[in-house]
Amino acid sequence: MIDRDIKRSLGQMIKGVQVVGASHGGVDRAYTSHWVSQISFEEPIVMASVSPKHDTYPLMVASGRFSVSILAADQIMAGQYFSYPGRKFNYVAPELIEPDPESGLPVVPNSIAYLTCETFDRIERFDHDLFLANVVGVREGRLAEPPLLYSARHGWRITGDKAREKGVSIRDELLARVAEADEAGA
Repeated sequence: MIDRDIKRSLGQMIKGVQVVGASHGGVDRAYTSHWVSQISFEEPIVMASVSPKHDTYPLMVASGRFSVSILAADQIMAGQYFSYPGRKFNYVAPELIEPDPESGLPVVPNSIAYLTCETFDRIERFDHDLFLANVVGVREGRLAEPPLLYSARHGWRITGDKAREKGVSIRDELLARVAEADEAGA
């Protein structure tokens, strides 16, 4: 069990929300995640942290591939629905999932974007396995929409205001300071 203070601090992390889907043997399953991350600039590689308890997990292992639907802020119903095992809701909302026309994998309709991923490695650790995968297909959806976010401490959120003032480049200001320091030291 995680120490209370550590858990509260980790709960401050806010992340984008995705629905991860997989198919195998005529069965489709999906679950809500906020633990899918891009892990390389050089290659289109993502990592998905998945609990073996999810009914999607054995399908991901057997098929070697999965989809990622990046949810928009107005898709909280899909986010909530897939955050529980489908059997808990008796699979009552089939309109929240459909086969991707390109990959055939289950995706959430009207999402920001859709990724098709092929697993090249799986690392078994603790209570979640890490699926490392190449992004082999992408389909754009509503890219202009704000994404849905989640934090264990703050719950479901919508991307908000910009953190920088328009026309202000913090990077340029820092580079100017470096140049000044270099000149002063020369």
